[in-house]
Amino acid sequence: MVKLRLKRCGRKQRIVAIDVRSRREGRDLQKVGFYDPIKNQTYLNVPAILYFLEKGAQPTGTVQDILKKAEVLP
Repeated sequence: MVKLRLKRCGRKQRIVAIDVRSRREGRDLQKVGFYDPIKNQTYLNVPAILYFLEKGAQPTGTVQDILKKAEVLP
């Protein structure tokens, strides 16, 4: 199963599609965006996110909140 979750990358956090069995810092399938909580900036690759959601990927709670704020999810 694939999840959309945050992965630390310096002070920013990447939003990645990753296998559930991988560690948080493990190898990701694809980078689909980033989130900077300090500057409150978000960049999302919406087509890639929608592709993974259609294939059954589950976003974590925090990523789900980010996607709702960006109006990607209803």
